[in-house]
Amino acid sequence: MAKRLLVAVALWALGGLVGLHHLYLGRDNHALLWMLTLGGFGVGWLWELWLLPGWVAQANSPSEVHRDGCPPLSPVRFLGQALVGIYFGLVALIGLSTLPGFSLVALPLAVGLGVHLVSEVGDQSSDLQGTLTAAFITAPIFHGRSVAILPISLTTSVVAQRHRRYKASRGTNEKLSARLYRLGLAYLAFSAPLAHCAFYNTAATANYVASAIGAALDWVSVFPSLSGILESMLLLPYRAWKTLGFGGSYFQEWENVFAFVQSFQNERQQMAYKILGLHSDATLDEINKSYRELVKHWHPDHNPHRAAEAERRFIEVQAAYELLTQMKKPKPV
Repeated sequence: MAKRLLVAVALWALGGLVGLHHLYLGRDNHALLWMLTLGGFGVGWLWELWLLPGWVAQANSPSEVHRDGCPPLSPVRFLGQALVGIYFGLVALIGLSTLPGFSLVALPLAVGLGVHLVSEVGDQSSDLQGTLTAAFITAPIFHGRSVAILPISLTTSVVAQRHRRYKASRGTNEKLSARLYRLGLAYLAFSAPLAHCAFYNTAATANYVASAIGAALDWVSVFPSLSGILESMLLLPYRAWKTLGFGGSYFQEWENVFAFVQSFQNERQQMAYKILGLHSDATLDEINKSYRELVKHWHPDHNPHRAAEAERRFIEVQAAYELLTQMKKPKPV
């Protein structure tokens, strides 16, 4: 049956975040990806409205496609592979980290499957065996490190891009019931461990989330503005949950996550005051004065005999000043 653009647009508008339009067009891998990421974290769903006419035309063309050569390198697909790999890794960290050998088996498997899912979107594919092999080889190198998910995902994405190819055929001829059954099993496999851990092992889940937030904030601590934006994004679920008035014993553990992030922020502020040589109740004028003096003193051009130390101190002063001035800014009403 021919696919209609009007139907595709309606499904995009009504259920695009869970991939209904992709299911209608026979793009099951894309539909599953949208189900697990809520429309590519919302951004992909908004962008693809302009792509719907081309996808409808593809769905109405012959399913047997023979293409020679390698698909062109797509930075967007590579970024999607890396982000979804990290996302799958974080979900595995929350839901499966109590398993023996988690960081050597379950973590690289989750990251590799996330990367491969993006590789299978549209008319392209990749080598699953090569993708998983890259994940399992990289995992022992970063074993025990809080940021292990990032290098595993990046390495796996690079390997997936190197093995990219066109699919032999487009779309699917399976019955809708069989496709829905397969998608349901995949969604259940993804969400069940996460739901179990969140509801029955709340303390451990909160601890993992706190550790991940702490590592992320620590990575961007030299850029206070970026750190503040990241902190707000990571704590958005907590604030939304609290605004809705939820509480109870389970919620108490998530209060500890918020307290952890607050203490992390306070520690950075105290360090910023120390770098600028100020007390904690210094005024904005005092902060500006100290900043000007220290920037002049530690400017690398004025310290050629100790260039490395001067550059480090210069960056520290700038980061401390940005953090404190952001803090001193009046809050919008």
